[in-house]
Amino acid sequence: MSIIVKRGPNDTNDSVIRKFQKRSALENVVQEYRDREFHKSASEKRQEVKKERMRKIMRAKRYNV
Repeated sequence: MSIIVKRGPNDTNDSVIRKFQKRSALENVVQEYRDREFHKSASEKRQEVKKERMRKIMRAKRYNV
């Protein structure tokens, strides 16, 4: 899982860095690293999914009223 950004003929160093940052954000590299940093049991993962669902439901209720 490597990100390769090629420099075009008219690209500056700053534009190449911006391309790299955008590509890494789109591929969720940082988020995946944070998720893998500590081990989570299956029950913890299920609880997180459940909390996320409830958060989305409550948010939808709040804005659809």
